[in-house]
Amino acid sequence: QLRLVESGGGLVQPGGSLRLSCAVSKGRLDDYDFDKYNVGWFREAPGKERERVSCVSNSGRLTNYVNSVKGRFTISRDNAKSTSYLQMNDLKPEDTAVYYCALEFAPAKPSATVQNMCTDLDTWGQGTLVNVST
Repeated sequence: QLRLVESGGGLVQPGGSLRLSCAVSKGRLDDYDFDKYNVGWFREAPGKERERVSCVSNSGRLTNYVNSVKGRFTISRDNAKSTSYLQMNDLKPEDTAVYYCALEFAPAKPSATVQNMCTDLDTWGQGTLVNVST
């Protein structure tokens, strides 16, 4: 099975920045291709439902963002390193949450659009805590 490890979280002042990383390992699978998976970033705050923050297509050509982070967060991926990144700028207290990355097998989607990416997630990481406070 695939293994995802998030890193880069921590305590940051409002207005500050963090870059989260999601490193993907193939485990015991010999035929794993990171470039066949869309990568999604999600967050879960106390008392709130898990929210999709951003998603990047397997090729890296398509991205989407929840409205509350548009203009502040940037998702990217490096297929050579089997890693996705979430650059978070101008952080706000309401961004405080545990952030997770997850994979979606792109060939299983009937059509690839910015709207339907990262709606059928296959594998999740353990999460990394982001705490935005003074």
